[in-house]
Amino acid sequence: MVNPTSTPIRTPVGSLDASARTRFISRTYGHLFGAIAGFTAIEVFLFATGLAESIAEAIFRTSWLVIMGGFIIVGMLASGAAARARSKSAQYAALVAYVVAESLIFVPLLYIADNIAPGAISSAAVVTLLGFAGLTAVAVSTGKDFSFLSSFIRWGGIVALLLIVGSVLFGFQLGTFFSVAMVALAGGAILYSTSKVLRTYPEDRYISAALELFASVALMFWYVLRIFMSRD
Repeated sequence: MVNPTSTPIRTPVGSLDASARTRFISRTYGHLFGAIAGFTAIEVFLFATGLAESIAEAIFRTSWLVIMGGFIIVGMLASGAAARARSKSAQYAALVAYVVAESLIFVPLLYIADNIAPGAISSAAVVTLLGFAGLTAVAVSTGKDFSFLSSFIRWGGIVALLLIVGSVLFGFQLGTFFSVAMVALAGGAILYSTSKVLRTYPEDRYISAALELFASVALMFWYVLRIFMSRD
């Protein structure tokens, strides 16, 4: 006898028919671009109202460790939230919370870029979207399982966090090579996340899938922008 209170088995979308996979992909990337649009709208509002300057100054009084470390930690928490959320309300709550958190964390970096490197933000955004599109095309067209990148991404994030802490405590600079390495890590995260959501997520988890992809896009944008800033 089937236990009526047991958790229903959700079939991964990768095992469903083509129409179901297409519907899942459409919903996932629709929510992803909605999240990107929401992030952009929040940043435009903060800068247009002058709130961005106040937020940036408040964070600058703490430490870059808070900013950079917080960025990586929030990204890790987002991946966990994407994995745990089941109901649509929980998925939407996690996605909205993460977009708002990222919008606030990005303010100091965007504020500096806007003042010292005009045009860097738009250039970094274009490069990030092109990179994301290219890596997504690779993951989708090849159908390759990139789950082997999981350990690399996890340990890469931990090493990056340790380097950030070390740079604050011992005063050494994390230069352009660190940013390039982090862009490579973000590229791996995009391949891994794309493969993961297409292979293992059930059809009703498209909002969580968008959250996981958005975390990877945000990571790439952060360090691509730092590279553009270092050129000025």
